[in-house]
Amino acid sequence: MRLPSSAHTEQPWRIHEFTGDFELEDVWALPTPGGPDDLDRLVRQFTSDDDDEISDVAVRTLFAIRWRLGKLFGWDRRETGVGSRVGSLRDRLPEDLRAGPRGPDLKVVPFSSVYQTDREWTAELANRTVHALLHIGWVQDGDGGYHGQMAALVKPNGAFGKVYMTGIKPIRRTVVYPQLIRSIGRNWPKYR
Repeated sequence: MRLPSSAHTEQPWRIHEFTGDFELEDVWALPTPGGPDDLDRLVRQFTSDDDDEISDVAVRTLFAIRWRLGKLFGWDRRETGVGSRVGSLRDRLPEDLRAGPRGPDLKVVPFSSVYQTDREWTAELANRTVHALLHIGWVQDGDGGYHGQMAALVKPNGAFGKVYMTGIKPIRRTVVYPQLIRSIGRNWPKYR
């Protein structure tokens, strides 16, 4: 379920301390009911190389098209990424987060982990179009349980990046995120 921006902005996340120049693009509730210490379980699921996480044919096809276009137009070359075109978000972290666990990198898509705490995990990706952050938070629900919440924060790269992000927004919101979230819910029980 897509959530209002306030579901992210009103949480006491550490990410707010150093991402003021990023735009909050989307916030989604994840179907991952659990206890207070299950964020690590969710991060393990998110970063696994289990293709079931992207099992929907439409989503796989869209990712394949995107990576092919990126290769054809040079959007994903090393010199457009983190550490080249943009500095890593890790460079902005307060000392306590930099000294803490980084967390695992994603294996299915090229996001690199930035930091992990007991309540949040953040990964980043940069290319010619955008510097993007994936934030997973672990939030308490109204019934005494917990669940995951996913947010995408972006910094488009110039006019091209803004046009690109605007162009893919309907696809992300109607196909990619809903299918990904259904897959996360389907696979959540096996990550015990």
